[in-house]
Amino acid sequence: MRIAVVGPTHPYKGGIAQHTTRLAHELARAGHDVYLESWSRQYPAAMYPGQLTVPDDQPEIPVFPRVLRRLAWYSPWSWWAAGRRLRRAEVVIVVVASTVQVLPYLVLLAALGGRAHVVGLMHNVLPHEARPGDRALVRAFLGRVDQVLVHSPEQAALAASLTTTPTTTAVLPANLGLPPTPPRRRTSTEEPLRVLAFGLVRPYKGVDLLVRAAAAVPQVRLTVAGEFWTPEQELWDLARAVGVEDRLTVRNGYVPTADLPDLFGAADLVALTYRAATGSGNIKLAFEAGRPVVATPVGTLAEEVRGRYGVVADSADPADIAAALRRACDPGEYDRLAGNVQRYPREDYLREWADYVGTIDGMLGRRRAAR
Repeated sequence: MRIAVVGPTHPYKGGIAQHTTRLAHELARAGHDVYLESWSRQYPAAMYPGQLTVPDDQPEIPVFPRVLRRLAWYSPWSWWAAGRRLRRAEVVIVVVASTVQVLPYLVLLAALGGRAHVVGLMHNVLPHEARPGDRALVRAFLGRVDQVLVHSPEQAALAASLTTTPTTTAVLPANLGLPPTPPRRRTSTEEPLRVLAFGLVRPYKGVDLLVRAAAAVPQVRLTVAGEFWTPEQELWDLARAVGVEDRLTVRNGYVPTADLPDLFGAADLVALTYRAATGSGNIKLAFEAGRPVVATPVGTLAEEVRGRYGVVADSADPADIAAALRRACDPGEYDRLAGNVQRYPREDYLREWADYVGTIDGMLGRRRAAR
């Protein structure tokens, strides 16, 4: 089928741009005729305090060859023109990364005029940190697409509360494929436990919860690596207040993909102590790198860990996270979890993408049957 994917791709960085790019590759590999309609300017710079793009010659994953980068947040004409171009496609998959994009996408869909079957791919149905008007915008968007694709049953239920549009759930697949490195064996409960919190530092990510939990587990040596959306000094002030300043290392800023193997390889445990989540690409990175995780029971995290690949706190309360960290300090428990992750079948990562594309093909098959 002629499929257009609308969403961020290189030189934009991060998990959603990687996912959009990989999706285009995998759909093409499955035999579809695919092109990407992307952004030249995705957001106002003031809305994204971190680094928006990577250098043109340093893509995070292989660049998809058929891309038009003409959408711009400040140009309604670019939204309308994209919709007119998309009339050449049979299927349009619109990747929603932020509600900031919903208004442009509504104009794009109006210009498309029902000439193609539209799938709304929602990484988050609503933002973790919602703003006034988000719910109304998303409800309008979901009402104008033919099908919705989400990545967890929780998100499917949320979509169902906003629209009657048919919704399908698929497991979010991994993007990068990091090389695994052997973990360091623990010989004592009292030896340091090196914990990595990686990615954007935003309130919903719960890095502050992890810092508070670390105060109760003196073995923890915490590294926070990623772009801060809140002042870095606030984290240091909290660390000082709870007495973990000397056990905290901060790497503020975007971490290039080439640095990820060393960053994850230096850790014993990867922290996903989120207040809210659907799924997380970081859990895939941890498993690819051969590292167990400590997670809170939000979104699909607990299901993905399943007691085999890490420890799950009873809640997002710092006391419960601290209890989970103590379990990970036990040499027998840590070595069991690390061994399980090392044996995690690498072919599962490849199968995840095959299953994901198969889900989309199934959605489109139902569309053809309906016609």
